[in-house]
Amino acid sequence: MKYLHIHALFFPILWVGLYLDSHFFAQQWLTNILVFITFIWLYTQVSKQIKQLMLYGLIVALGGEYLFSLVFGMYTYRLENLPIYVPFGHAIIYACVYYFIKEPIILKHQKLIIKFLYVAMIIYSSAWLIFGNDVFGFICLLVIIWVFKRRPQTKLFFFFMFFAIVYLELIGTYYQCWYWPEVWFDKVSFIPSANPPSAISVFYFGFDAGCLWFYKRFNPTKWQRFKRLRTLKSNSFSQKN
Repeated sequence: MKYLHIHALFFPILWVGLYLDSHFFAQQWLTNILVFITFIWLYTQVSKQIKQLMLYGLIVALGGEYLFSLVFGMYTYRLENLPIYVPFGHAIIYACVYYFIKEPIILKHQKLIIKFLYVAMIIYSSAWLIFGNDVFGFICLLVIIWVFKRRPQTKLFFFFMFFAIVYLELIGTYYQCWYWPEVWFDKVSFIPSANPPSAISVFYFGFDAGCLWFYKRFNPTKWQRFKRLRTLKSNSFSQKN
């Protein structure tokens, strides 16, 4: 595992950090410190491009969290605030997943992995729909499938992002660091939601798009080169599949 030193932090740091902010321990300030230190360390380990994307991710996450949590009330944090660690946590997840899918063993077996994770994703969200009446989560799943039809080259990244967010949400809601209301936005009664919604990772498409928008704006030359490489990879992926 070439990048184990980067993405291996994801599972333990996330678990410990959320436990510290849980209703059991209730020390959010410790989570803030832990996540900030992890962000700084991770920032020193990644490439220049990912450094920029992590910083842009802070901006996108801060705006998105403020809008969806504090303004729209789509979900609510334990102290009814916007915890400092949350935007840094989003950037950390983004970088960890990026490096995980760069592992040679993942790339070597990506076709098989994509098929397996596709089935696992559908089973997971369908189970939440059937047993948890999670209509909102299933709608999010349908949006993900639609995006995959339009952008098949993103599958590997967003499948791993899907299950990374599943891990995050299950732990965060179990520890009551945040909760999702029983219906969408706590207002749309005909769209019931689980706590957490099964496919809420769909919003990471927006997070990714926001990060890339900033990168494009401040690095136009590099962006054009990146687009060419992405087109080549997309064509190669389409030919293989």
